Amino acid sequence: MTIRTIPSWCIAVLSLTLVLFIVAPLSGQTKFKFGGYVKMDVIGTDYNNGDVSPESPLRDFHFPAAIPIGSSSLSHDLDFHAKESRFSLATHSNIDDHELKSYFEFDFLLSPAGDERVSNSWNPRLRHAYLEFDNLLVGQTWTTFMIVIIPDDIDFSGAAEGVVFGRQPQVRYSAGPWQISLENPETVLSSYLTNERVTTESGRLPDLVGRRNFGGEWGTAAITALIRQLHYKDESKSISSTTFGWGVSVGGMLHVGKRDDIRLVVNGGSGVGRYTALNYINSAVVDSSNNIHAIPSIGGFVSYRHIWSERWRSNINASVFFADNDASLTGPSVNKAAQSYSVNLIYTPIPPIYFGVELMHARREIQDGKDGSFTRLQFGVRYDFSYSAMIGGE
Repeated sequence: MTIRTIPSWCIAVLSLTLVLFIVAPLSGQTKFKFGGYVKMDVIGTDYNNGDVSPESPLRDFHFPAAIPIGSSSLSHDLDFHAKESRFSLATHSNIDDHELKSYFEFDFLLSPAGDERVSNSWNPRLRHAYLEFDNLLVGQTWTTFMIVIIPDDIDFSGAAEGVVFGRQPQVRYSAGPWQISLENPETVLSSYLTNERVTTESGRLPDLVGRRNFGGEWGTAAITALIRQLHYKDESKSISSTTFGWGVSVGGMLHVGKRDDIRLVVNGGSGVGRYTALNYINSAVVDSSNNIHAIPSIGGFVSYRHIWSERWRSNINASVFFADNDASLTGPSVNKAAQSYSVNLIYTPIPPIYFGVELMHARREIQDGKDGSFTRLQFGVRYDFSYSAMIGGE
């Protein structure tokens, strides 16, 4: 019989739970919440320009950069998976007139280990791990540059081309509707005249993000701004080059009538790169003299959510992205544009569970004009769960 080692993430969560139950009664009242959801997806995809490998993230969710291009061959794939399922642990304490929160979340997408041959055993991955002390947040969570308003889709990434999407370590301070953060400065570059991706770990300054939130009876909205230093370094060649990037994102959810809503986000800038469209393009390109040049881009999505009844709802979405590449530096094979369109129907027999079906069409284009597309029919079932308890107190 094989004895498996307990994963380190499991030890961490169990240890935190034990500490909470021991320390909380001594320090104040703590609310403890365990939650998440179980989700099963069945995905049938017709690829119009070639097939994708079994390891491709495009088999599990819409990932624009992985759409096959150029080939005239057609292919069809049918995939079943439950990797989007997730679980979370949250705490909320009030100690000596201070508010203290923590949050951990894991799921199983993009797992580097596992296969579909026998057991479909996928490793968990860390999504969020942060603490909040009054107005200060420290840890890993959604980038402050992201307006966390996305379509009500069955696909995990939904309108991937048009969203700012990213989770990363940061230090964030909030003051009412205002937020400012210092975030992880990862620079992702394209090498000269090739599509080779260069990821540097030599950032000198953190990415700086400012944000203003708005809200009212009409809905919610936000405007965010990003300033970052892009840095390229090759010690073997004694090369070091920097430039600055910037980005702006505006969006929100607007109520329509009593129950419907419109969700809209527009973002753009120069050197935004990995923050948009799931890193569809890189932030900058290296020229023949090893200097780097930021790549301009713009993207966005619009989604309309209609409530048919207490149990039925639908969403229709359109998402686009465009990069203004300098082909004399990037070459002909880098990503240039992407679009997707989707519509769904979701049935909720009771509040914690839904059954849904979604039709999506997506297209990818590279700099030389070659393109590829797919059409996908997806069926999903999801059950949300949570458990809360209060410990400690007077």
